[in-house]
Amino acid sequence: MSDLSTYESFSVSVENNIAHVQFSRPEALNSMTKAFWLELPKCMQEIESNTEARVIVVSSTGKHFSAGMDLGVFSDPKAVPMSGDPGRMAENLRRVVLQLQDTLTSLENIRLPVLAAIQGGCIGGALDLVCAADSRYCTDDAYFTIKETELGMTADVGTLQRLPKLMPEGVVRELAYTGRKFSAEEAKSLGFVNAVYANQDALIAGVMEIAAQIAANSPLAVTGCKEMLNYSRDHSVADSLKYMATWQAGMFRPADMMKTFQAKAQKQAPRYDSLFPVKGLFEQ
Repeated sequence: MSDLSTYESFSVSVENNIAHVQFSRPEALNSMTKAFWLELPKCMQEIESNTEARVIVVSSTGKHFSAGMDLGVFSDPKAVPMSGDPGRMAENLRRVVLQLQDTLTSLENIRLPVLAAIQGGCIGGALDLVCAADSRYCTDDAYFTIKETELGMTADVGTLQRLPKLMPEGVVRELAYTGRKFSAEEAKSLGFVNAVYANQDALIAGVMEIAAQIAANSPLAVTGCKEMLNYSRDHSVADSLKYMATWQAGMFRPADMMKTFQAKAQKQAPRYDSLFPVKGLFEQ
């Protein structure tokens, strides 16, 4: 495994095939600064390229998971010019929003499952982020809010597109229109989070245990699950079944199944080969 980069917004460690990405600016409520938006997709890519990780846990530090978008992102005239031709300003803003969306979509595009461990407030852009994770877990004091509505804007980097796939649409509409907070208990009852833990230590321990179960499985089987689930969410059942058949024709090999059967016969845990690292074109 190559040395991991140092990031301004979070720390990254890899142990036992589990990558742990932990937001590390509790004094600023882990707000999503300009550096955060640039670093997150690079971090996801680096984990795929340079580590043996088979699952990623995203957690945070301090009282709150994240206060969401740092206002400095949109007040920077280098990113969002505040004067000039209105049409050109609008075209530029659209491109900036697409780039911000791509940052969070990196959690979906990575072939590894991403588990979000959430404590305290998960506000605005932070909710956009965890909606892009594969699964969510939280402490009993956690709360979530589509804060943008209260601020006078429409949430624009993923919540309104992904949340209706994760809980009833009527509820999502209420939450979006009102901007009200919804609690860990409500999130659990709606199926948004998988489990609620008593405190942050229990949360991290519980999510790491789930991550370990994922990491113990065949990484080829797990990445196939993620690919199929993401595809099926956005396509018809018929199209998804056809894609499944095509995927299986190309990707299915008996080697991992044979390792599973042999390990069970020997009452041992199976050991699977890692996937080839994701590299840029022609990179070694």
